Amino acid sequence: MLVLLPPSETKADGGDGGPLDLGALSFPELNPLRRKLIDALVDLSADVPASLAALGLSERQQDEVARNGRLWTAPTTPALRRYTGVLYDALDAGSFRKSELARAERRLAVASALFGVVRAGDPIPAYRLSGGSGVPGFGTLRSLWRPVLEPVLAEVGELVVDLRSGTYAALARVPGAVTVRVVTEDAAGRRKTVSHHNKAYKGKLAAALATSRATPSTVDGVVSVAVKAGIAVERTGEHELELVTGA
Repeated sequence: MLVLLPPSETKADGGDGGPLDLGALSFPELNPLRRKLIDALVDLSADVPASLAALGLSERQQDEVARNGRLWTAPTTPALRRYTGVLYDALDAGSFRKSELARAERRLAVASALFGVVRAGDPIPAYRLSGGSGVPGFGTLRSLWRPVLEPVLAEVGELVVDLRSGTYAALARVPGAVTVRVVTEDAAGRRKTVSHHNKAYKGKLAAALATSRATPSTVDGVVSVAVKAGIAVERTGEHELELVTGA
């Protein structure tokens, strides 16, 4: 099973790993495009106003541009520790036991506008590039990543649980992947999509799937793991699930 997580805009600083080595990352087929994008961001960082405009940043975020300028030299840390924010707080990888962390590193992967997709243990530097951003001279990230990333994800050869947000799901479609919609149910049984706590609930589900001793290979298996973890998940289609929260 491979659980695809969305990335986060916020990322932890520093790291105790050496500089970025593309050869240390999973999915080496993506390395040529990864290298082109990294080089482009490093070059772009020399022009701060152009970087701010391309990345959709304010002048107060010039440190993000400086980060991009150090992509080849900055320290790295595993992706699961690099990304921060609501989903990753709920995932709470820091609380995993050694055996659980080992399972998580095999099962979790993070979508990335810069790297395409990385596994949880892949060492990466801090960077700034969003799925909806554009890199001057490269067109849209969707047009870049789709022809390269879709074949790679199609060859995973195991059940894919897709928890990505719409922006990152657009970078590469995964036919047959299990998708999850977070909904709230009121006293009358009416359901509506949850937006505010969506990331937190998906983080909890990801943690359950990542650490379970059972390895689900079917949609029903995913439901079983979630329910055992106290998460209300129901099957609503061939590959669709709803995670139901209280009103």
